[in-house]
Amino acid sequence: MLNKLSRLLDDAGISLTDHQKNQLVAYVGLLHKWNKAYNLTSVRDPGEMLVRHILDSIVVAPHLQGARFIDVGTGPGLPGVPLSIVLPQAHFTLLDSLGKRIRFLRQVQHELQLTNIEPVQSRVEDFPATPPFDGVISRAFASLNDMVSWCQHLPGENGRFYALKGLIPNDEIAALPAGFSVESVAELRVPHLEGERHLVVVKANKI
Repeated sequence: MLNKLSRLLDDAGISLTDHQKNQLVAYVGLLHKWNKAYNLTSVRDPGEMLVRHILDSIVVAPHLQGARFIDVGTGPGLPGVPLSIVLPQAHFTLLDSLGKRIRFLRQVQHELQLTNIEPVQSRVEDFPATPPFDGVISRAFASLNDMVSWCQHLPGENGRFYALKGLIPNDEIAALPAGFSVESVAELRVPHLEGERHLVVVKANKI
């Protein structure tokens, strides 16, 4: 698994320490083990998880600005856990409403000794952002409209919404509510992954 991850990282042009690689492989091991009982992801094969969960998450890292992030609808910790491993200087709140996912994430936090994640069980509307976040991240959580509507209380004055998407969601971009605009759309290159991947960055317009 470590060799496969190393090859994937080389293909993607991503450089990580041995410690970071070991943490990512250990996370996949835990996800595979817990998945049998908790049904955390539809991806069953650990090798496939390396591409569809690990690589697909960490390619976002160079685009993030700031130090405090919240991953809304994190599920089993995607993309928050892989990002927390490759960005140890940043802090990630991992928010999900399902208790079994948060129990899994607490186990991940304990076993990988990740001091820069905080798993939280809550609905996003009920979660107070104090202090506010630099970035609100979501992967397959909701439409852009729902994301900014439900999460508008979370980012700080210069905070951003980071939505991981497949194809460019032109319909969703066109339907953004007043007060929000797309700052950038970046194509993400994920080796060995079929289909397109894009990161849509949304900001609140200053009055």
